[in-house]
Amino acid sequence: MLWVYAAVGTLWIAGAFTLTVGAIIGHHTQVDPSGNLVVLGNTARSAAWWNAVTNVAILLLAVCWLGSLCGHALNYRGSSGERRQQLKWLMTGSAIGGICLGITFTEPGNLSGIPRILSVIGTAGWLALPLSIGVAIFKYRLFDIDRIISRTLAYAIVTGLLIGVYAAIVLLARQAVSLTTPVAVAASTLAAAALFSPLRRRVQRAVDRRFNRARYDADAAVAAFAARLKDAVDPDAARAELLDVVHRSLEPAHVSVWIRPSD
Repeated sequence: MLWVYAAVGTLWIAGAFTLTVGAIIGHHTQVDPSGNLVVLGNTARSAAWWNAVTNVAILLLAVCWLGSLCGHALNYRGSSGERRQQLKWLMTGSAIGGICLGITFTEPGNLSGIPRILSVIGTAGWLALPLSIGVAIFKYRLFDIDRIISRTLAYAIVTGLLIGVYAAIVLLARQAVSLTTPVAVAASTLAAAALFSPLRRRVQRAVDRRFNRARYDADAAVAAFAARLKDAVDPDAARAELLDVVHRSLEPAHVSVWIRPSD
């Protein structure tokens, strides 16, 4: 896939360079509202072949991107340890960058307001791939990608649910109860604020169970140990169970327990 990607990218850049040099030499340097050369856009009849080449190149690059993700997924299944963390970073960055790139290519021109802000965010999302590659290469002290993924998903889900609750309460208050707009907005804001903490805890627990299993299992083990510790009467048994929980939750190379003399 790398060689196909490099070949398609090189041919596309060479074609764009040829048309650009030709436009400069022939003094046909008209630009569209986005600042791009008209000869490189879909409005130039003299470069109809270039439009076809561009469409084919985009399709081939999309295929290369999907093939790369599939290859990394297969490697991920057979990997372990640090290599597994590297591939997880790479796949996450590739997925985010590819999605943002697709959004940028499919969005209409002359954007304003919120669509314009989303366009800027989508363009900034391209940086996810090189940043993830950088983290994977400088692999010393890898960041906890599982925690980042779980937190991102949890807050995205919570935000979406709260926006839905907010809009529903505003609509219900205005249509059914006939409250004024400021009162409806205030009531919706208070309801969303009250729901945030319990909703975030429930969603975070569900997301951790699927995407951050190690942390989920560790939290469950600590909670179970704390519940059993309330009824413990044998210090030796409690100490042995504590060591077992720490080993299963944190997987340390060595652990010891020091108990202060009672004097």
